[in-house]
Amino acid sequence: MKQLTLRLAVILFLFSSFSNLYAQGDRINVVTSAVPFLRISPDARAGGMGEVGIATLPDANAPFWNLAKTSFNTSPGGVSLTYTPWLKRLGLTDVFLATVAGYYKLDDRQAIAGSFRYFSLGDIQFTNNNGDQIGQTSPREFSLDAGYTLKLSEKIGLGIALRYINSSLAKNAVDNSGNTYKAGTAVAGDISFYYSGLNESRQGWSFGATLSNLGSKIGYTNDASQRDYIPANLGLGTAYTKVFDESSKITFGLDLNKLLVPTPPLDENGNIPADELEKYRNKGVVSSWFSSFGDAPDGGGEELREVQISAGAEYWYMDQFALRAGYFYEDKTKGNRKYFTLGAGLKYNVFGLNFSYIVPSGNGINQNPLSNTLRFGLVFDFNASEAE
Repeated sequence: MKQLTLRLAVILFLFSSFSNLYAQGDRINVVTSAVPFLRISPDARAGGMGEVGIATLPDANAPFWNLAKTSFNTSPGGVSLTYTPWLKRLGLTDVFLATVAGYYKLDDRQAIAGSFRYFSLGDIQFTNNNGDQIGQTSPREFSLDAGYTLKLSEKIGLGIALRYINSSLAKNAVDNSGNTYKAGTAVAGDISFYYSGLNESRQGWSFGATLSNLGSKIGYTNDASQRDYIPANLGLGTAYTKVFDESSKITFGLDLNKLLVPTPPLDENGNIPADELEKYRNKGVVSSWFSSFGDAPDGGGEELREVQISAGAEYWYMDQFALRAGYFYEDKTKGNRKYFTLGAGLKYNVFGLNFSYIVPSGNGINQNPLSNTLRFGLVFDFNASEAE
C-alpha cells in the first residue's frame, strides 16, 4: 500500500483525464501532482467555453480563474454555486465537485473575495496484498480561499489570494512499512493580473496572467520523504469582445496553462531510475517551479507539449441569454484530454443560471470518460440592475 493515497488521487484523475493511454511512437510522460481536484474546471460558464476563464468578462466565479478581474465587476457583490457530477461515463454516481464563490467590492477600486471547493471521491474499498478486504473509506478533499484585489488604474488590476487545502484520502490506513495515513494539508497562494482594454461600450481586448497554487508540498504520512507536489500552475489568457449592437455581443477567449511541477525523469524504458527518483522527490518547492520549464527528458519540444490549450466563445443576447462553445486540448503524451464543450446561460435581474456539457468523443474503450459530463451553476449578482 506504499503511496496509496497518491495513487488514489492520480488514478481517479487519470480516469477523468485520459481518453487514450497509449501513443503510437511517443512516450507517455504525464506530469502528475497531489490534490488534482484543484485543476477541475470549477464553474459551468467556463466549462461551456472549453475551460476558458483567465481573461473573459468577470462574474462571481472570477476568484477561481483570475482574482484580479473581481474589482472590474459591474455589480457591487455576487455569489455563485456550481455542482459537477464527475465521471458519469464510468458509471460512478457518488463522485462530484461542488463549489461556491463570492465577492464584495469595498469601493470602485478594491474588492475582497472567497471561494470553497469540495470534492467527493465516493466510497473506496481497501484490500491487502492478498486481495482481502480490510476496510472502506470515503475520501474527501476541499480547499478554502480568501483574496484581495486592487485596481491600479481603470484598466489594470492585481489580485492576491491565500488557500488552505485539506485532502483526506486514506485516513487511518496502514501501508506495508507500518506508516499510518492521515489527512494531508497544505497552504498555497495565487498572484493574478488583469488588463481590461474595453471601451465604453465594453468592446475590446482583455488579457490576464495567473500564478496559482504556489505553496508547500502535501504529505499523507509522517514520512517527510513522501511529500508530493501540489498543482502549481502558470496561466495566460486573452479575450476579445465584439459588441454588435445594444442587444448582442460575442466574446472569443484563449487560455494557455502549464503546470509548474517537475516532469518525471523517465529513462528510455519508461522507468524512473532510483537515484533520479530521489532527486525528483526531494527537490525544493520554489526551485521546482523554475526547473519545470526545462526538466523534460526530451527537451524543449516536450516542454511545449505540456501546455494545455483552451479556446471558446460566448454569445449574449439582451444580456439575458447566452450560448457557449469551446475546445480543450492536451497532448497525447501528457494526458490526451481532447474534447468539445457546449453551454448556455440565462440571466434575469439578479439571478443567473449556467450549464455546460462535454460532447462525447472517441469510440468504444477509447471513449473519453468525461463524455456527457454536465455542470450546473447558479449566480446571484447583488443589486445588478441598479449597477447597470
